[in-house]
Amino acid sequence: MRSLHSPRKNLRDTRIIYENGFREKLDVDKETVRLANLQTEKQKLLNQISNGYYALKLLIGMPISDELVLTDKVTENEVKDGVLEATNYKYEDRKEYQQAQISKQLLEYNVRRYKLSQIPTLSLSALYAKNAQRDKWNFFGRGDWFSVSNINLNVSIPIFNGFFTKSKIQEARIEVDKVNNQIESMKLWIDNDVEAARNNYRNAIATMDYQKKNMELAEKIYQQTKKKYEVGTGSQIEIVAAQTEMKSAQTNYVSALYDAIIAKVDYLKATGKL
Repeated sequence: MRSLHSPRKNLRDTRIIYENGFREKLDVDKETVRLANLQTEKQKLLNQISNGYYALKLLIGMPISDELVLTDKVTENEVKDGVLEATNYKYEDRKEYQQAQISKQLLEYNVRRYKLSQIPTLSLSALYAKNAQRDKWNFFGRGDWFSVSNINLNVSIPIFNGFFTKSKIQEARIEVDKVNNQIESMKLWIDNDVEAARNNYRNAIATMDYQKKNMELAEKIYQQTKKKYEVGTGSQIEIVAAQTEMKSAQTNYVSALYDAIIAKVDYLKATGKL
């Protein structure tokens, strides 16, 4: 993006030409108004940038009073970055798919729990203790101590419970089938999400490249028109129109670059890379 150097130079050149009698005072006034409008727009942009810094500080938990300096710059190569070359993706990289798999595993454990409840169980326990009896409080004194010990073997055999366990197993299996259906549906949804994000990203890159070429052409036209104006063969209307077209082309390029960044983020989210 260009600074206010060119508008200031246009105003200075127009004033000099006016003083030499080759331009009207109206031309000088128009350039003055145009420069004032550009300065106002510049101040608005600086305010938006300042507010953006405040929002970023709030997002990262940084005190507003601290100074934040961003050193990295976004380039077209970083936006492209060969992401589209990696066409393979894994469902397991998506958080939603991971959660569905965990839910399925828990439900399968539930089925297994009910199945195991039908199996007879065998348990073994043992006890060994010493007891003493006194007619006076002399627990640690000498006397007879009696040993007590036993070994228990317990066998538990499930008895018919009115098909309760069987119904619970069927219910648990139905829940597993539901999750399996959800997982298959999720795969289709992820495939569609990835393809849509890839198309949007590809179109955003193409638009960005087109707007860059259009911006470079508009800047070239403006430079040529300015030279004509400086030597007296061009009109002020031509240079104003060229300047407006250049500004519009620059704005469109910045918007296309922003859209490409957002499209890249969406594509990385869709493939589970972010």
